[in-house]
Amino acid sequence: MLFTFILVVQAIVAAALVTVILMQRSEGGGLGMGGSPSGFMSARGAADFLTRSTTILASIFVGLSIVLAVIAATRHAGSTVDTSLVGQTTPAQQSAPLQQQPTGDGLGGAAGAASNGVTNGAVPLAH
Repeated sequence: MLFTFILVVQAIVAAALVTVILMQRSEGGGLGMGGSPSGFMSARGAADFLTRSTTILASIFVGLSIVLAVIAATRHAGSTVDTSLVGQTTPAQQSAPLQQQPTGDGLGGAAGAASNGVTNGAVPLAH
């Protein structure tokens, strides 16, 4: 219950952080800070407010991330790995045939098979 609440709060903080970052004036212009300086805030005041807001929201986001990590770690602290199936094999694994060992020539026996007139295709080699 607490984990879900903090997760929702963190999602809201993340959305607000993205919005504040996109509203800031960049070297190319920015997305929301156009218009005259005689409006709601001056350009200087808006830049200070948005910079301060970004710092606060980023700090809250990092703090909530740490809190969520601690809650998740303590929630699963008593759980153990299930080892009940270790060492058990299925019937398909027990009856699997052994594969032919390579001849050691690096070609997997292809050179020896070719010298005997046997190829991987359907046509034998003519001598």
